[in-house]
Amino acid sequence: MNQHPAFEQQFILDAEIPWETVEPGVRRKVLSFDERVMMVKVAFDAGGVGALHHHHHTQISYVAQGVFEISIGDTKKTLRQGDGYYIPPNEIHGARCLEAGELVDVFTPIREDFIAS
Repeated sequence: MNQHPAFEQQFILDAEIPWETVEPGVRRKVLSFDERVMMVKVAFDAGGVGALHHHHHTQISYVAQGVFEISIGDTKKTLRQGDGYYIPPNEIHGARCLEAGELVDVFTPIREDFIAS
């Protein structure tokens, strides 16, 4: 059984979950997950960048706050609060924060690398 505090967390109390710094201007919280799906909140300062990368996970993200330039493959779009996007497995993608904000990411399968520590 997984011992991570977010494993199968049924009620997510944001104030009780610590932030993890990912890179300058970017931090995240693993909110909850099980063996199949994971939800993560990522906060960006204005100018923060989620560098172009790819992974084998399917990802669906929701812009909870702020304004972001999202790149998926060869396409870039400016997204605002209430918008969202889908990233298929192995697609190159990244984010640049134009106005400080937060994304809520859902992954399947789970991002083992986010809970390895």
